Amino acid sequence: MKQSSDQEKDLIKRLGKVAVLMGGVAAEREVSLRSGAEVVRALKDEGVDATGCDVTSVAQLIEIAQQYDRAFIALHGRWGEDGGVQAVLDALKLPYTGSGMTASALAMDKLRTKWLWKGVGLPTPAFKVVSPSQPLEIEGFDLTFPVIVKPSHEGSSIGMRKVDTLDALQEAVDFAQQYDSEILIEQWVTGREFTCAVLDGEALPMIQLKTDHDFYDFDAKYQSTSTEYLCPCGLDTNQEIAIQKQVLQAFDATGARHWGRVDLMLDNQDQPWLIEINTVPGMTDHSLVPMAAKAVDLSFSKLVLKLISLTLP
Repeated sequence: MKQSSDQEKDLIKRLGKVAVLMGGVAAEREVSLRSGAEVVRALKDEGVDATGCDVTSVAQLIEIAQQYDRAFIALHGRWGEDGGVQAVLDALKLPYTGSGMTASALAMDKLRTKWLWKGVGLPTPAFKVVSPSQPLEIEGFDLTFPVIVKPSHEGSSIGMRKVDTLDALQEAVDFAQQYDSEILIEQWVTGREFTCAVLDGEALPMIQLKTDHDFYDFDAKYQSTSTEYLCPCGLDTNQEIAIQKQVLQAFDATGARHWGRVDLMLDNQDQPWLIEINTVPGMTDHSLVPMAAKAVDLSFSKLVLKLISLTLP
């Protein structure tokens, strides 16, 4: 027991001063502030010298790099999750949690992630693209309704709408274009919704998401009291293992590291369809990755300590 305690003390000492980067400038700012506050609390509970830093500029990152030894990134959405902050921290040589610049930028881009997954033979629903150079063509639209319309570079289901008719498609695209110039129109998958967290090269137990909304949207994630989270997820062991293997392939294909979460659907024929990857998932005590970690007896504070420890050489 003493040896374990001594090892933990040595780890805390090696970590030094930790800046928890949160807030940011994206539409998910408020969610990020909640994640960051929980991460700071957990790190302090483990004895780490951690400080929350609401960052909105490169100048702040430069100051942080001069004062801290490493950073825990709890920034969701653009700039903090799409490779922008990662590029600056790389240049400043400040170690940080999560994926590097290239993988972060790719994973934040739903469209290019799907192109990549399709290219390496992983299953992802059929889709169309709307952009300034590729306007929506109502005539000849050949996806089967319903479809789901998404901004390509937003998280937390922001700007997304399910569409059941051709008449409603243009309105949904116009709505999504308030958030992004590049829009993904994706074939709707009828079935069960799951997520699978990845931690240090291993897939954690899957979680099934049950909501009375059309899909697991912003309200279902952060406000609804009726959303259910099933872990164990309800699949038989062999089926879950097979899907976890695909999740790890999807994660590795983007070049992601340390941790993240892959969202997927299982259609009515039990065929899995990969939807998207999240490289900085929500990090409150009730978020999905901590929930999966608890299923393998890893508490929230130990999970956070594990993640910051991955920044050590």
